[in-house]
Amino acid sequence: MIKKVMVIAAMFGMFGALSACNTVAGMGKDVQSGGEKVQDAAQDVQKKM
Repeated sequence: MIKKVMVIAAMFGMFGALSACNTVAGMGKDVQSGGEKVQDAAQDVQKKM
């Protein structure tokens, strides 16, 4: 019985870790997109100078 509980707890832990990885990857893409926009804006200002 204890082994079953431990296996179930481990499975929930793995599912939680995998879902967090997807969230972090999505956040990384958002940050990258924001950085690209800042870079584009900086290049536009540099061209105007």
